[in-house]
Amino acid sequence: MNETLDFLNKNSGALTVIFTAVVTLATAVYALLTYVLVKETRLMRQVQTEPKIEITARSMEISIHILRLHVRNIGLGPALNVKFKPRVIQGSEAAVALLADFTRTNFFEVGLAYFGPGQEHFSSYTQMTKNHEGKIATVIAFEIDYESCTGVKYHEVVHIDMSEHKGAYQLGKPHLYAIAQSLEMLQRDVGHIVSGFKRIRADVFTASDREAEKEKWGNQLEELKREATKFEKTDSLSEEKPL
Repeated sequence: MNETLDFLNKNSGALTVIFTAVVTLATAVYALLTYVLVKETRLMRQVQTEPKIEITARSMEISIHILRLHVRNIGLGPALNVKFKPRVIQGSEAAVALLADFTRTNFFEVGLAYFGPGQEHFSSYTQMTKNHEGKIATVIAFEIDYESCTGVKYHEVVHIDMSEHKGAYQLGKPHLYAIAQSLEMLQRDVGHIVSGFKRIRADVFTASDREAEKEKWGNQLEELKREATKFEKTDSLSEEKPL
């Protein structure tokens, strides 16, 4: 025990230095972990308020040859003061006409003051059956400027390559569209019946009809009985003839 105390007393300075170094290293590691945690928290907070705008070209459900642009905020935060600058990257006069068809919707001209998360806007449509070869070879771009609710500004360029839709086809009608059409027809028919515009077609079977039906079946039964009696008499006569 005394030897241990003597060793500690003689080497107290060195032990203090080692202990201080360990504490300093632990403090540095703790500070580094705190910095990483704060950075991740800041990034998570930024993601929760960050908008993200996408633009895609999709065909409408009623016809695969009718295309329009879907502009959607896929971020978790709203986009403010959204501005669009469309231009043709590749293509001839057909590309200019295609871009003109898409941007007939006014928000491409005036922008969007508020674009909430998950919100979607649609452009005007274009008929791909008209000048198909020229339109399918078109590449257009949209420069998008907007800012988040925290004041962060964003600038993005989205390219739309129409050749991605080359060879696309559709078999039958989409299920949701077919169901919607059936419900619309059903609603229209029920509305006509309720309003008296159309009458229900029904076959009414009255008491006199039942009596006539009963008499008819009775006559047929009597006829069958007479035929059976006639057959029995003929059969008995044939049995009485000598061989």
